[in-house]
Amino acid sequence: MRVLLIKTSSLGDVIHTLPALTDALEAIPGIRFDWVVEEGFAEIPVWHPAVAEVIPVAIRRWRKSPLKTLRSGEWQRFRQRLHKHSYDLVIDAQGLFKSAVLTLGLKVPVAGLDRRSAREPLASRFYDKRIAVPRDQHAVERVRQLFAQALGYRLPARVGDYGLDRAWIAGEQSGADYLVFLHGTTWVTKHWPELYWRQLAELASARGFQVKLPWGNDAEKARAERIAQGLEGVQVLPKLPLAGVATLLAGARACVAVDTGLGHLAAALDVPTLSIYGPTNPGWSGAYGRGQVHLASDFPCAPCMSRKCKYEPTREDARQFDLRQELPLCFTRLQPERVMQQLQALVGSGV
Repeated sequence: MRVLLIKTSSLGDVIHTLPALTDALEAIPGIRFDWVVEEGFAEIPVWHPAVAEVIPVAIRRWRKSPLKTLRSGEWQRFRQRLHKHSYDLVIDAQGLFKSAVLTLGLKVPVAGLDRRSAREPLASRFYDKRIAVPRDQHAVERVRQLFAQALGYRLPARVGDYGLDRAWIAGEQSGADYLVFLHGTTWVTKHWPELYWRQLAELASARGFQVKLPWGNDAEKARAERIAQGLEGVQVLPKLPLAGVATLLAGARACVAVDTGLGHLAAALDVPTLSIYGPTNPGWSGAYGRGQVHLASDFPCAPCMSRKCKYEPTREDARQFDLRQELPLCFTRLQPERVMQQLQALVGSGV
């Protein structure tokens, strides 16, 4: 059986799809998936044994210059790849209008979320098989349920298995002894204050830990350099491709992360990870897997699920906290000393 899977982005969403592939391969031996994914994440699907081919798509780039995309023939070549193989089923696991449009013209049954379950209800109109999956649960479990219903098997009663070979991905890093601090993320509100990262690095350095700081853009590089400045054993890494970051994470003893796609990658690689949540809800999209510890703020307005902090600091807040360096204030409930204590327990547990 060959299935065309559409799950284009983001990094976390792509990673959250992997356990569903493991379920399907276990239930239907020999099943193979061709995966349509954003070009920036095309390295990930090939790590899973159920994936036969990866079909990169560039929706983000194409939307910026649609005429250029058409004239260059890039869109036509992408469509030709979709028709290269005969499929038994198409699964749109994204549930968005942009992903549903990619199924147009394929003479194959298309399965996806129904209008109450999809992030964009309009997408369900493109599907032949509309599947109801309750929203109020973790994203990994939602995708697993979608696949089980689409392909007609009973969902295994166990924690999802990403199906990745950590030792193979780690390569020469396997067995190394270092921590990784994943300090970069997208929303401004999801950033643990830089002051806290610096203090955590100081605590880790004083306890003899080796800490590695990856980065993905100039702002993250500058922050990493400020965090590491003058601290023995705290290293700012050169810029790494996604595969290089995966190798780094796979070899780590443990990670500390904010709510970021790389934190989900660490979880997928079965790396013990302490994840810090302010405005977001780990019950819906937290790092999923074994050895995953969530520290979620209990600030009155958390989780707000907002990209912009709407909390107005009080006079008491101004007396207690540095409003230039400790924003958003939901993270003041997750101080570096508490994080260090939890990190030591995680590392010491030998998970």
